[in-house]
Amino acid sequence: MDDACEGSLSKSVAPAAPPLPGPATSYHQKGLVMNGLPLRGYSCVSTAAKDLWERLFDSGYKADVTIFTDYNGIIYAHANVLGMASPVMKGMLNQSKGHGRWRSLSIHGVPQDAVRVFIRFLYSSCSEKADMEDYVLHLLVLSHVFVVPQLKRECERQLEHGLLSTENVVDIFQLALLCDAPRLSLVCHRMILKNFKVVSDSEGWKAMMQSHPVLEKELVESVLDEDHKQKERIRKLKERKIYLQLYEAMEALVHICRDGCKTIGPHDKDFKEDQAPCNYTACKGLELLVRHFAGCRLRIPGKCSHCKRMWQLLELHSRLCDDSDVCRVPLCRNFKERIKKQSKKDEIKWKKLVEKMLRTKRIGGANFFSEELASPS
Repeated sequence: MDDACEGSLSKSVAPAAPPLPGPATSYHQKGLVMNGLPLRGYSCVSTAAKDLWERLFDSGYKADVTIFTDYNGIIYAHANVLGMASPVMKGMLNQSKGHGRWRSLSIHGVPQDAVRVFIRFLYSSCSEKADMEDYVLHLLVLSHVFVVPQLKRECERQLEHGLLSTENVVDIFQLALLCDAPRLSLVCHRMILKNFKVVSDSEGWKAMMQSHPVLEKELVESVLDEDHKQKERIRKLKERKIYLQLYEAMEALVHICRDGCKTIGPHDKDFKEDQAPCNYTACKGLELLVRHFAGCRLRIPGKCSHCKRMWQLLELHSRLCDDSDVCRVPLCRNFKERIKKQSKKDEIKWKKLVEKMLRTKRIGGANFFSEELASPS
């Protein structure tokens, strides 16, 4: 009987293990997730704690602070909560003269609803998405004035990832400067530079021209500076492309004169029909140039532009070649001797060209053609 029970137990399927406990709050790529459910706004606490603190704020249970806002608005709060959330409010409450246990604060210059959203955040560390969209600028100012860095970071994040546009970027840029938000000001500055034509036609830009002409002048100067840098980057890219093409032409020249390529090469080269394909991209153009150079009747330097180009390539090769005694490129040794008789001005010009070409290819200033490369294989 016992054996039968043991056999039946061994054949039964073990129950699945319960899931591991996870954090009450987690972040997901598509948004904030709390207890497996997506949040509508921003939060860094659990749902239970959030609901508890929001009930305390909404009910005003044993509140001891009266906050006066514009249009005779009144918001009730708790001194302990405000003092712990904001060091500025703590100092204001300590200096406040109230009646009995009641103390008062005044927050003017922003809508009452924005103040209520701000005070609610001090309780629950949460904000609704709709409230953030409506009052993000007011909340940024309040979080800066009352030193609430957590809310300030969230306002910057919301502006950077969706609420910033070409219509409001000028206003937000000025506000970021006033509220000491360097990252936000940098993001705004980049958007202004990238979309300057559209931004400069906005109402915010026109208002800034009247109220902050110095800032407008600095932005225009930065746009001009960025345009100059962009042109300089394009110029350097084109220059680098030219140096890379020269480098490839030097490689192809040695390849043609030493190994031969398809139908052109040294006189003692035996070309085969099943010859492997050429891996040098500059070979085709250089082959045409070499054939022209070999048959041109105006080969004298300066008379034919194509031949002049060939003479320059041969001279450049000679300045890069490590050993002209074993080099198979035509006139390599002749140019080596000619270099010794050149003027200092020409020498400096060629030396700069070689240095820039080597630097572009990042070969650390080493000899362009080693003896092994220049010698026949």
